[in-house]
Amino acid sequence: MLDLNSDKSIYIQIAETIENEILTGNLREGEQAPSTNQFAKVYKINPATAGKGLNILVEEEILYKKRGIGMFVAEGARSKILKKRQAAFFKEKVPKLIREADRLELTVDEIIKVIKEYSGGEK
Repeated sequence: MLDLNSDKSIYIQIAETIENEILTGNLREGEQAPSTNQFAKVYKINPATAGKGLNILVEEEILYKKRGIGMFVAEGARSKILKKRQAAFFKEKVPKLIREADRLELTVDEIIKVIKEYSGGEK
């Protein structure tokens, strides 16, 4: 779902929306992705904006074009998205978590305990 009031660019949100659909299994390898015109119609945006979001995924080899037919999910797309998002998670989210934990004087053990509780208990 796009948030047209977000600070994040619409075309980035479109790319992330498709990535999320691939990660959840709603859009599988070889299946056709929504078209630029579909995004434009549903969200009342310029088709060029939607196209920019789709083209990001083509450049990353998550989608591929079939001339005259549309965009399709590439083989290995889910794996590529997982690797990209995991790297971003460790680079962006974890350092913020650690900095805030330090400010709050939380120990690593306390953080790990809470993470394990959220994820279903001790492992």
